[in-house]
Amino acid sequence: MMSMLYQAFQNHMDLTEPWRSGAAGALKFLNLVPQGGSDRVFGRLAAALELISRSALTYARPDYGIGTVMVGNRELAVTEEVTYATPFGSLLHFKKEDGPEQPRLLLVAPMSGHFATLLRGTVKTLLADHDVYITDWHNPRDIPLSRGRFGLEDYTDHLITFMDQIGPRAHMVAICQPSVSALAATAIMCEDNHPARPATLTLMAGPIDTRIQPTRVNGFAKSKPIEWFERNLINYVPVQCKGALRKVYPGFVQLTAFVSMNLERHIKQHMDLAHHIAKGEKEKADIIKTFYDEYFAVMDLPAEFYIETVRDVFQEHLLPQGRLMHRGRPIDPAAIRRTGLMTVEGEKDDICSIGQTLAAQDLCTGVRAYRRVHHMQAGVGHYGVFSGRKWNNEIYPLLRDFVHMNS
Repeated sequence: MMSMLYQAFQNHMDLTEPWRSGAAGALKFLNLVPQGGSDRVFGRLAAALELISRSALTYARPDYGIGTVMVGNRELAVTEEVTYATPFGSLLHFKKEDGPEQPRLLLVAPMSGHFATLLRGTVKTLLADHDVYITDWHNPRDIPLSRGRFGLEDYTDHLITFMDQIGPRAHMVAICQPSVSALAATAIMCEDNHPARPATLTLMAGPIDTRIQPTRVNGFAKSKPIEWFERNLINYVPVQCKGALRKVYPGFVQLTAFVSMNLERHIKQHMDLAHHIAKGEKEKADIIKTFYDEYFAVMDLPAEFYIETVRDVFQEHLLPQGRLMHRGRPIDPAAIRRTGLMTVEGEKDDICSIGQTLAAQDLCTGVRAYRRVHHMQAGVGHYGVFSGRKWNNEIYPLLRDFVHMNS
């Protein structure tokens, strides 16, 4: 029965933990032993122990690891400060010591199987010119069932609350999946003339209208009835966890799907890792280890949020059809008037194809032409929209200028 898969997986992880701990301990000891003429033997043994010790997922958020940032020609210290928190997420502020006054910006991270730390590089780039906050989502497997549900409406409520905490004239940048909630929250705040409504809204590679040039991901979401997703993908959090018996879409299930899409590449990466360790190529090995430390840190999704997102966003397309509701009231993108709108897409995005995010420009008819910007970045896939060289050198300068012009 699918609902017991997560429990079985956790039991297996618990049973095999002594092997991983033993391998990690042996590896530490091995690194202290003078190797001399047995470098080759020691190298192969170290590689084997490293792979054994890493053969598990982690469910705790990794560190952001942003200790300093260059602002102009000054290097400023950065500290993380939780400004506001609920059981399901924190409003995390990257506070710069003795920094200049800069536009305040909320970076809205996706709730898609990984922690918000996946946007570490995005945050670091934004910090040079902005006062950055992020939606730091908590892992549902650590949230007691007594704390209640978390659905798509709750996500939107969190964005409204977080913007209210940051205060007037702040900006909102949504990455991928939460673009729908970000647009909904902005529409509600504008309609209510909320003093903390976003000065600008930037949507990056987000599924505003997935009827446009559907991808394989979109096709899968529509290939089965919603009951199939509920029956086959929703599990109970294992009894060993704080969130025992909470219904979730397990992060390890989503990760398995991601890995299977590029299985040969991931196998090769681990073979390369073993090879680099065996040859003593520490820097090359560390690059691979750093990537997989983040990639294998998984977060579950609340069942309500996952099912409602699949149904409302990917199957029924409620937002572009004018049928999306929030707490009983219709979402009206045309209510967005005194907020700038920027949309960004990647030419080679196979998760959110060209046109799906641009659709927001057609829905937000109340935004004046001089407050609108759209950018299609040539040569990048989904992750290249918000990370990597072209994000830093070509996309970010446009976003920065757009935010500063509307500040």
